[in-house]
Amino acid sequence: MKHIYLNLKRFDVPVDMGGVNRLAPIPDWAGKIVSETQDALKKYDPSEVEFAMYFPEIHILNAAAAKNADSPIQVGCQSVYREDTAVGGNFGAFTTNRPAAAMAAAGCQSALIGHCEERNDKAGILAEAGVTDTDAVNRVLNREIKCAIARGLKVLYCIGEKSEEQDQWQEVLGKQLSIGLDGVDTSKVVIAYEPIWSIGPGKTPAGKDYITKIARFVKEKTGGMDIVYGGGLKQDNAAMLASIPEVDGGLIALTRFSGEIGYYPQEYLEIIDLYMNGGNVK
Repeated sequence: MKHIYLNLKRFDVPVDMGGVNRLAPIPDWAGKIVSETQDALKKYDPSEVEFAMYFPEIHILNAAAAKNADSPIQVGCQSVYREDTAVGGNFGAFTTNRPAAAMAAAGCQSALIGHCEERNDKAGILAEAGVTDTDAVNRVLNREIKCAIARGLKVLYCIGEKSEEQDQWQEVLGKQLSIGLDGVDTSKVVIAYEPIWSIGPGKTPAGKDYITKIARFVKEKTGGMDIVYGGGLKQDNAAMLASIPEVDGGLIALTRFSGEIGYYPQEYLEIIDLYMNGGNVK
């Protein structure tokens, strides 16, 4: 099965406040994204491809409400907290955090966990506390994954190496997989590979041979788990990624990288068409 994911990051922030949102006012933003894409996505066979969109928490209720009865879109959250509510236990003392129970109750079906931006945030907090154990982040993410799955959420688990880690990529990615997935029901998880060293302005994107090498490594380490390219599925690389048998889909974020940069629903649909049709729009 193919998997197409959308990470909407904080693309809801208006342009006049430093963001890239030209789509709609904040109260209407998530509903517009869902309503303008869900019918077009119905042309794809749900047994062959699935679609999930990861919204900032404030937009999850609106995104779920905009879905029609047979919508192919799974609404997702941007990670969950490492602990959860429990009958007879903690009933909600989670100020500022997102327990998986709350996300499931709000209508989420999937959770994005371990994105490089989340990893950087956790590593920065640990560094302030003097923690230098590089495996600590992986252990925290492992708890998040387990909480999400326990509430019936699917998980997209991100892994990736930084530029200073490239020489040890096998060790770095291997630990992210072995520690992050320890004791996890991996039938509920898809892996997203982010070549962190190649993401961003002025950097050279990872090529086909490198992505293929990593995808093969991940499948060997995990017993064949599905893996998608998390470095950004876009118009420029859709055909290339579609040609790699070991890659099972991609993670879209920005759809436009020059001019009025940002996420645009019609361009999102065009990227999916390119990928699903091997680089040819139909």
